[in-house]
Amino acid sequence: MAIRPSDRIVHKAAWLYYSHGLRQDEVAQRLGISRASVATYLKRARETGIVNISTSTQMFGDDFRARRLEDVLGLESVWIVPSDDNAADPAAETPAVAASVFLEMVGKGDRIGVAWGKTVYQIADVMAFADLQGISVVQLCGNLGAPYSYRPDQCTMEIARRLNAKGMNLYAPLVLSSEQLAADLRQEPVVRDQLAGIADCTLALFSVGGVDDDSHIIECGALARDELQVLRSKGAAGVIAGQLIDAAGELLDCAYNRRLISSDLASIRAIPKRLMVVQQDNKLGPLLAALAGGLATHLVLPRSLADRVLAAKGVAEAA
Repeated sequence: MAIRPSDRIVHKAAWLYYSHGLRQDEVAQRLGISRASVATYLKRARETGIVNISTSTQMFGDDFRARRLEDVLGLESVWIVPSDDNAADPAAETPAVAASVFLEMVGKGDRIGVAWGKTVYQIADVMAFADLQGISVVQLCGNLGAPYSYRPDQCTMEIARRLNAKGMNLYAPLVLSSEQLAADLRQEPVVRDQLAGIADCTLALFSVGGVDDDSHIIECGALARDELQVLRSKGAAGVIAGQLIDAAGELLDCAYNRRLISSDLASIRAIPKRLMVVQQDNKLGPLLAALAGGLATHLVLPRSLADRVLAAKGVAEAA
């Protein structure tokens, strides 16, 4: 039984107060709420038995994992999608949870940066329709050719449609044929202003791509398989908004990255709320790289991957 996103703050308050020994005012400061709200949440936690989370079994197991991950990784919030082999479509569970989480994070007047890929498009595809005021959705990187599915412009505009928001595409290719051409295009006023405005976003939604032979940057034609194999040997560990990052979550120094039109990592890190969603078990390496680089503040992932992250960090598996 997963904890409802709306109840998560109650669990976080109880975790910080009872497990970490923080005072109520310290809990309030950590969560950005009033001390009176903390007292209310702790009362609800006692009444519902959340304070016994350490002796709970399956009911709170996933939430316990989430709190551990928040502590170990320094993230604001983690949502773990429970394994459900009886679900009509188990592969759709993570995008569905992520869509719900994302909608709860969106507020009036937000400027939202959106990356691309299968996971992001699946989230958009299952997202409920909302009618929020003053929302804009901007593309975090340049675009791809028409034959490829889940293009950056498609992801951006579908999420904008679901939110009844203003969609803002970046009308430039993702990959240019030369470093000089990419550098010149980045200096064009329209492109330069769009890229500079990414740091003004208040919320970002993205995933992290892999660097295996089935990577989406191969499927979309951005790199050839042999080119990615060479870059992998030079330290490529993951893909963020089309860009290759190393195991420390920093931009890999390579010609491919210099030929890209995409938001720089500093601009992404400047966005206050950064929701990263990872659903494939084979993304452990890329996920750890993105986390090492401080690229996410919020995370949605399946239970199996959560346990592998905890193991990689030397933390015993949750009950």
